[in-house]
Amino acid sequence: MKISIQATVQSDIEKVWSAWTMPADINQWHAASDDWHNPRSVNDLRVGGRFSYRMEAKDGGMGFDFEGTYTNVAPNRLIEYILEDGRTVSINFEPVNNKIKIVETFDVEDANSAELQRQGWQSILNRFALYVESRI
Repeated sequence: MKISIQATVQSDIEKVWSAWTMPADINQWHAASDDWHNPRSVNDLRVGGRFSYRMEAKDGGMGFDFEGTYTNVAPNRLIEYILEDGRTVSINFEPVNNKIKIVETFDVEDANSAELQRQGWQSILNRFALYVESRI
């Protein structure tokens, strides 16, 4: 099963793309809630390139590496990748009325409910939008 989420960011595509792809920026927004953070990111943004984002609870109780390999990269338009467990993700960036609409579609995993996954991924995307808009 696939889930799609979306957000609209009031910014230009260059700022959105940079914030989405630069490790220093990813570390600032890539968490689903305030009690989690992303202390380390590696991102080789090219077809065949790999990424790894370290996601941890701030209290140190839990953590995991969110990792995958890029399968399609069209700068300022599209990113597709496959996660370590074989699930696929597609992120589309579309200019709409001086804003950027981001639609992210991902395969669900079996360990958590689809709704919990939707909420978590949407929360991360919302944090991204807030991060970019706070930098304008």
